[in-house]
Amino acid sequence: MEKFRISYAEKKDLPRILQIYDYAREFMKATGNASQWKDNFPPETLLIQDILEKQLYVVKSGEEIHGCFAFILGKEPAYAQLEGGEWRLDTEYGTMHRVAGDGRTHGLFDAMVAFCWEKIKHVRIDTHADNHIMQRLISRQGFKRCGIIYVADGSPRIVYEKI
Repeated sequence: MEKFRISYAEKKDLPRILQIYDYAREFMKATGNASQWKDNFPPETLLIQDILEKQLYVVKSGEEIHGCFAFILGKEPAYAQLEGGEWRLDTEYGTMHRVAGDGRTHGLFDAMVAFCWEKIKHVRIDTHADNHIMQRLISRQGFKRCGIIYVADGSPRIVYEKI
C-alpha cells in the first residue's frame, strides 16, 4: 500500500488547503523564515485559479489531506533572468511552487517530487534564503543550485534544477 496519494485539488478541498498554508506560514516564522510568504501568501484567489487550471495538487493519506503544491508545466516567467549561475538544461520543464504540509506526517516532499518526476524529467523549484529546511529537502532530492531569481515582489529566491 502506498503511503500517499496525489490528486488534483478541488474547490471542496479549499478550507483544508487554507489550513495547511496557515500552518506552513507559522512554521516558517518559527524556524527563522518570516518573510518568504508573509501573512497572506498564497492568496485564496491564486489557489482558486490554480484549482481551475488543474495545477494545484493535494497529498492524501487515506482521505485526509496532509499537503499541497502547485506544479506548472512550461516556462516560469520569473526564471527568465537568472543571476549568479546558469541553468543546467534548456528544455521543457515543470516548476514546483507553493509546497506546504501540515506537519503531521513525514515524506510529503519526497512524494511530491516523485509525482512531478513521473510527469517530466526536468523539474525546477525555488525557495527563500532563510528557508534552510526546504533547502535541505531540495538538495536531498538531487536538485542542484543554479543561481538567484527575483519573484514578483522583487525579493530574491534561490533556484534549483533536477535533470
